[in-house]
Amino acid sequence: MRSDLFELADYAVQKGLRAVISTNGTLIAHETARSLKKIGLSYVGISLDGMKKINDKFRGVKGAYESAIEGIKNCQKADIKVGLRFTINKFNVEEIPEIFKLIEEMEIPRACFYHLVYAGRGSKLIDEDLSHEETRIAVDQIINLTKKIHDKNKPKEILTVDNHSDGPYLYMRMKKENSDRAEEVLKLLKMNEGNNSGRGIGCVSWDGEVYADQFWRHYSFGNIKNRPFSEIWMDTSEPLMNKLKDKKKYVKGRCSTCRWLDICGGNFRVRAEAVTGDLWAPDPACYLTDEEIS
Repeated sequence: MRSDLFELADYAVQKGLRAVISTNGTLIAHETARSLKKIGLSYVGISLDGMKKINDKFRGVKGAYESAIEGIKNCQKADIKVGLRFTINKFNVEEIPEIFKLIEEMEIPRACFYHLVYAGRGSKLIDEDLSHEETRIAVDQIINLTKKIHDKNKPKEILTVDNHSDGPYLYMRMKKENSDRAEEVLKLLKMNEGNNSGRGIGCVSWDGEVYADQFWRHYSFGNIKNRPFSEIWMDTSEPLMNKLKDKKKYVKGRCSTCRWLDICGGNFRVRAEAVTGDLWAPDPACYLTDEEIS
């Protein structure tokens, strides 16, 4: 949709950045994919929120599924790594097994399952989010299907994204199953530190505005056309930026006493703000029980 996309991507690659795009995939024609490969694009993430009927209804465009599949094939022909992006909600959660079948059949190496974040258009879908119990069932299903596909000697990169409760939940499940990798996973989770919005993750919008992450578009720290990004990002005289740099001090309620705080990082503040009006309240999407966090 931007005629200068190739120029921007090429500029990023020439500057030594790892350039990737996230897209619905419907506009990736064969020549487009070849151009992206020539530039040196590292990865294309294509949103597919179910199979044909569900995806087209979710996207509001008839034929979106078939166009996305064609986009995936064109990326594969151009030898660009491609993966799927799937946002979990009540409307499409039963499609998860079909997504696993698709990545196996089409030899797609990666799939990202996103928990719903209540921001932007997602703020209108709060009622469509899964309950805590439904979320646990969905995460268990993703874990089980991942193991099943690995046991077939067809390893895939499977990620769950945007709910940092997943880290402790995975570790506790591995401990329960006496996995010999449990402690290694715990070590990696501690290194990752969970949610890093405003610290290790940030968003520079198309117009130069700087946000804590891609969801927090209602609070800008400044514009890179007026100040260098480095100055904006390290300016702890800005109250919110200062707190986000060490937000574990400011979270409230069950988050403040949670045994997994160093691993989760307090989860999504923007989701807490959307539901309670208090950005330091517990993330309402945390599905861990009081017993599991105490």
